[in-house]
Amino acid sequence: ARLPVKALTRIKCVCKLWYQLASGDYFRHVHNELSIRNPMVLVEVTDTSSESRSSLICVDNLRGVYEFSLDFIKARVKVRASCNGLLCCSSIPDKGVYYVCNPMTREYKMLPRSRERPVTRFYPDGEATLVGLACNLLTHNYNVVLAGYHRPFGHRPERTFICLVYDSESNKWRKFVSLQDDHFTHMNRNQVVFINGSLHWLTGSCTCLLVLDLECDMWRRILLPNEVNCAVGNRAYLLESEGCLSVIQISEAWMNIWVMKDYEREEWHMVDKVSLRCIRGMVPGIFPISQTGEYVFLATHKQVLVYQLKNKVWKEMYSVKNSSTLPLWFSAHAFRSTIFSCH
Repeated sequence: ARLPVKALTRIKCVCKLWYQLASGDYFRHVHNELSIRNPMVLVEVTDTSSESRSSLICVDNLRGVYEFSLDFIKARVKVRASCNGLLCCSSIPDKGVYYVCNPMTREYKMLPRSRERPVTRFYPDGEATLVGLACNLLTHNYNVVLAGYHRPFGHRPERTFICLVYDSESNKWRKFVSLQDDHFTHMNRNQVVFINGSLHWLTGSCTCLLVLDLECDMWRRILLPNEVNCAVGNRAYLLESEGCLSVIQISEAWMNIWVMKDYEREEWHMVDKVSLRCIRGMVPGIFPISQTGEYVFLATHKQVLVYQLKNKVWKEMYSVKNSSTLPLWFSAHAFRSTIFSCH
């Protein structure tokens, strides 16, 4: 059960007994339980000087760095969300076309187009402001969420917030409409966290989380700790830490890590305060991407770093050599390697 997914795929070809073992529900459950304890970082390396497809780099604290491709989708796509081993990707040439895939098993599914698409205009570029992926490892079902502000043709955008939810069990979309005032930075959009049956996004104001409860299709808010703010020199990011919500605040000299240990009571606790003195020159361009109770992955323009919380050691895990790539943090996602089918 501790083998990587690619190795498990190969051993299925050895004999019928191994195939049955590796395909069983119990084995899949044990493997996934072990895998979710080892979050990784997925970064997209794009060469802006050529039109070649970008490559995906997986940075694993246990197994190092390896590269893989989404060429099995047979379309040019960009990763929009990641959850429990699955990726939600949007087509680059065809707006409104979305795929869900497992890059480890190389399975993928093109989602049916929503009937609402012709009358739904998302602001500002016609694409959903928020894209979320919620994968339930117990039921093996998943939801894809597209949400954004409505822009009537020829008019300014409204407060009307349209949300489309795809359900893998029914293979259908559903829609509901609300009124919202929040805005989101690029990193806010990338860092969506699925916990307790809900998707969570950090708002641009850094005062609260916008939460979508997928059981009842309702939006609500969770307040951040009073100490967390986006004043001059401060930045905040939303991550998951061992099944809990976590907010990391970075200032010029410190990285403060908060964890919501009691979700029902919405109680935040500061669990660590990390000095950034030894990487002072990198601080303005460093972004936390993934974490556990033992380490934090962070991305810069050209590097992926890991900080070991217990021994307080910084280590470079990956560095891109090409000078014409987009910043790594721009397309970095937390990732886990699981046996989760998208069909």
